[in-house]
Amino acid sequence: MDKTVLRQLAELQDMPFAALKERWRSLYGTEPPAYKREHIIRRLAYRIQELAFGGLPDQTKAELERIAEEDECQRKDNRAQRGKSKGTRPLPGTRIVRDWNGQRHEITAVEGGFEYKGRKYKSLSGIAKVITGAHWSGPQFFGLRTTKQIKEAS
Repeated sequence: MDKTVLRQLAELQDMPFAALKERWRSLYGTEPPAYKREHIIRRLAYRIQELAFGGLPDQTKAELERIAEEDECQRKDNRAQRGKSKGTRPLPGTRIVRDWNGQRHEITAVEGGFEYKGRKYKSLSGIAKVITGAHWSGPQFFGLRTTKQIKEAS
């Protein structure tokens, strides 16, 4: 590698975050994204090398775009399939009851979420957090899924 390129790459590690953002502006001609420092450094390092030695050939870029598009379609299909096959959301009107610390909590499944004490929530996890004050898997807290089922779904 060219010494000036190596020097530039090494200097990135010691630059203050504000200087990294300025370097981003000079190399990309845009405002830096809201990334963590480490990610900004990696992207800047790639850009420095790309400008010095050239980027990927057009054929390679086209192939990567094709793969990414195919993969995105595959992920969407898999997500849709997972949601349908497991039936994880109770049907609207379903009542879920949980006793916690001597209090009875009743939740009703409604279109697009759940209702608890007159307020609508998108997920059971949000309700579990309100009840316990800590993050819980909502389906696990309300006994709809076991820990094993949750790990298998991940």
